[in-house]
Amino acid sequence: MPVYKAPLRDMKFLLNDVFDYPGHYQTLASGENATPDIVDAILTECGRFCEEVLSPIYQSGDEEGCRLENGEVTTPKGYKEAYDQYVMGGWQGLSAPEEYGGQGLPASMGLFKQEMMGTANWSFSMYPGLSLGAMNTIFLHGSEDQKQTYLVPLTEGRWGGTMCLTEPQCGTDLGQVKTKAEPQADGSYKLTGTKIFISSGEHDLTENIVHIVLARLPDAPKGTRGISLFIVPKFLPAADGSVGERNGVNCGSLEKKMGIKASATCVMNFDGATGYLIGPENQGLECMFTFMNTARIGTAIQGVGPAELSYQWALDYAKERRSMRALSGKKEPDQVADSLIHHADVRRMLLTQKAIAEGGRSMLYYAAKLADHMVEAHTVGDDKKAEKYDDKLGFLTPILKGFLTELGNEAANLGVQVFGGHGYIREHGMEQIVRDTRIATLYEGTTGIQALDLLGRKVLLMTQGGAVREFTLKIANFARKHLTNKQLRPMAIELLKLTAQWNLLTVRVMLAARKDRDVVSAAAHDFLMYSGYVTMAYMWLRQSAVAADKLENGGDESDAFYQTKLATAEFYYERLLPRAQAHATSMLSPTRNLMQVEPDNMAFTG
Repeated sequence: MPVYKAPLRDMKFLLNDVFDYPGHYQTLASGENATPDIVDAILTECGRFCEEVLSPIYQSGDEEGCRLENGEVTTPKGYKEAYDQYVMGGWQGLSAPEEYGGQGLPASMGLFKQEMMGTANWSFSMYPGLSLGAMNTIFLHGSEDQKQTYLVPLTEGRWGGTMCLTEPQCGTDLGQVKTKAEPQADGSYKLTGTKIFISSGEHDLTENIVHIVLARLPDAPKGTRGISLFIVPKFLPAADGSVGERNGVNCGSLEKKMGIKASATCVMNFDGATGYLIGPENQGLECMFTFMNTARIGTAIQGVGPAELSYQWALDYAKERRSMRALSGKKEPDQVADSLIHHADVRRMLLTQKAIAEGGRSMLYYAAKLADHMVEAHTVGDDKKAEKYDDKLGFLTPILKGFLTELGNEAANLGVQVFGGHGYIREHGMEQIVRDTRIATLYEGTTGIQALDLLGRKVLLMTQGGAVREFTLKIANFARKHLTNKQLRPMAIELLKLTAQWNLLTVRVMLAARKDRDVVSAAAHDFLMYSGYVTMAYMWLRQSAVAADKLENGGDESDAFYQTKLATAEFYYERLLPRAQAHATSMLSPTRNLMQVEPDNMAFTG
């Protein structure tokens, strides 16, 4: 059975050398205790937990899945025990405020933890991951009484959390939400309705589950302007903070899914369930975006995670499996055939996985620094600073979520390809990674929705191209610094060309959209993918600059580590980055080739 190994060397390279997290943490009040020694110890211990506890139940959890009996969900064997260890280790409160029982470390520490957990066992990581979103929402928008009631047990991990948005008639279009919330004399509300696709909606890991629910008040305006947000616990909290009577919320069924089968995806029925308003009336969607942004960054991990996991297993297999001789001559003459890794096409697949995993990780860690500043600004009540970093992060969020999950799917499929027929059967685990990863481009907004958010909302509507201009200026300034370095110059020149092209494409799409509104939807996917490839190219130049410097002046890693970084960057620029030009061409293609076929003529059958 394959096992996961935490990529601590690459993580520390990014944290310490590329992004200077030790210096970054010194600028944060929450970073006081995030000293290099403490961070190193946390990463090491989390890696051990993921390798020894979570990874061994990854495949068995998929085989067994979750069971629903009499409204109660039982998770697979080993999950409850693993969750108990997770709680005992204090992992849930790693980045939570100290006043509610957390360790008060920067938000980025939680992301590093979540990356390792999600790579080792995505299904398991979803249970505490959903709780983190609920915690963030309550912390930012809840009353002090709500914080005291819910944040302490959520931070301890004794209680879990969910997000309840989707209904049978609507997914992304939340303006169609029908769940009703009737006000009661005591200030509470009675919620009635059905929610579907609710991850962690019911399970046996925690003593209580806190549902964050979108619903409508009786006289609410139509559409998204009439949605409010509510806290609906599975068990009503007692006066002393313990679990009280059962609430009117139940799991009606478990979804039968393609993957992440050890994660309970539930149909939740609210039958006059008692709920409590969180945030202002009819502004639930604005409050929920706190949850959604957290979820989308978390989902971006599911682009990096499967690329890393599939790469690790495919690499080991390619070193051991023998087939034919390399075209350049025998590499292992004393063996019956050469290992797969000596074949150029297998190298292409492995290096694609490696470039995606390490480039994607770099993108996540870059964004995590912005998240740290945003969270700290919210914590101290600096609304102006919070808005500034929220805007910066908001521009990157759809790129992270959409682009990285699309490439994560590609990397997972390449892992199956390296294994050949053995990848298609279940015992090696490669096909499970594909099945588990497929959902990542769908939930928390499909790739198309992320693309529309990026181009239509963040770039065109909100900033008139300003978001692209600001980000590309940062990239261009970095690239210019390395034009005199012979080794880095080719990458720096290419990146400068791309920053200019990115701005030109933005203007051309903007002008075209004035005459044809369908242009935005037609160009959005290609715009997002182009943006992703350029952003990852920026990250690979940043890694290359550090690697080149360490080779010249010495570093903590071996020369081979830094040389491989440079070689992987060269592979990315020469083999993967050219894809951006195909997206550039496609996004400027007229909408006519998409819209001219009448719906009734899309197929001729029978």
